[in-house]
Amino acid sequence: MSKSSGVIALRSEAEAFFTANPDVDSIEMIYTDMGGVPRGKRLRQHEVLAVYESGRMMPGSITVVDITGQDTVETGLVWEDGDADRSMKPVPGTLVRTPWGGDHAAQFLVGFHELDGTPHDLDPRHVLGRVIDRFAADGLTPVLAVELEFYLVDPRRARNGSIRPARPGYNRDTPRNVEVYGLRELEDFRPFFDALYAATNVQDLPLESAISEFAPGQFELTLRHKPDALRACDDAIMYKRLVKAIAQKHGLEATFMAKPFADQAGSGMHIHVSVDDDGGANIFASDDPEGTPVLRHAIGGMIGSVGDAFALFAPHANSYRRFKANSYAPVAPTWGVNNRTVSFRIPAGPPASRHVEHRACGADANPYLAAAAVLAGMHRGMTDKSDPGAAVVGNGYDRDASGDGKPPANWFAAVDRFHGSKLMRDYLGERFVDMFSIVKRVEQERYFSVVPTLDYDWYLRNA
Repeated sequence: MSKSSGVIALRSEAEAFFTANPDVDSIEMIYTDMGGVPRGKRLRQHEVLAVYESGRMMPGSITVVDITGQDTVETGLVWEDGDADRSMKPVPGTLVRTPWGGDHAAQFLVGFHELDGTPHDLDPRHVLGRVIDRFAADGLTPVLAVELEFYLVDPRRARNGSIRPARPGYNRDTPRNVEVYGLRELEDFRPFFDALYAATNVQDLPLESAISEFAPGQFELTLRHKPDALRACDDAIMYKRLVKAIAQKHGLEATFMAKPFADQAGSGMHIHVSVDDDGGANIFASDDPEGTPVLRHAIGGMIGSVGDAFALFAPHANSYRRFKANSYAPVAPTWGVNNRTVSFRIPAGPPASRHVEHRACGADANPYLAAAAVLAGMHRGMTDKSDPGAAVVGNGYDRDASGDGKPPANWFAAVDRFHGSKLMRDYLGERFVDMFSIVKRVEQERYFSVVPTLDYDWYLRNA
């Protein structure tokens, strides 16, 4: 498709939407930054039509803000660049109504581009796109789904700043029992879930089953897999925003924080992925529960790359609190069949469904960047015919991680390893790796410059 025909198609998409929804006149333009935080502008209908025709300018510095939205001047992309504008262009198929925003509200996703139309190399969506292009060059298509866990919590903090699980409207007591797969727990929050499913229908998000997870107030819903990894991650971005907005409308707060409660399970982002050939056939499909040799090579690549990519899978200080033995969060680069104690799981199912579930990511990870790192490892493993070793049978938490495959134990080590990774630089881009590392190192400095109350509890008298 030529540039001019692409512009016409985009403009036609917007015109068709407003013809069907003439009342909509409050539309949010959403860019997802490195930290996975949605940022953008609220526009009127006539402004949106202009965006779909010629883009909308926004400062390039927001590609390198930290998790709090503060500039990271250390990147050299703020003042030295004159905080110059780049062009935001719409992501096709994402202009949808937002039921929680009122009768006249909608949203659409955008990507950063240089003024000449080139995709911006620090935009997480474009980072993923470049990895997908490596598969396309080999006649392959990743098929992907993102599965996210989250907590519903009381929006009111305790006096000491702590949080607690949300309480059902009829009950004054805070939930305390785990009640994994409990149906009563889903029923307790039926108004929230009913509104959530209704909104996903409006937005055409492929939301499926819901379960009560392994902690009070923790839930998981699944998104259907798609042979379009970019759109699958768009779905995840839109879904996270929707969950938080619907929760707020119901007097709740939804959090995808990796470890909100020290004594409860953390929240993960499980990435399910297979690969189709140019005829649409799953190259992992096999009667063997372990899949085809190429599936095992893909897992070998994941095992070999997980340490290099850990800064993307666990991008924040809180992320590292999630990794504990016997917690359903993996602690070693292991793989197995129908085994939830490993990092890379081949789920049970019919031969045609053979795929791998990547379980290392926290729910706080940026879906675009997490998927990019997962696919980079898979592609390298398939190219190099990497050997994953023997599948784990039994308790994967009994397997010690050692050597180069061992995931970094903390945030600092993870960022250092990511920065020095040749594989990440090859697949994600030299400048992206440098800029992401700078942003994270500045976040680390800012985070640890704050003295927490625990310091006073431990050291005020005893030091």
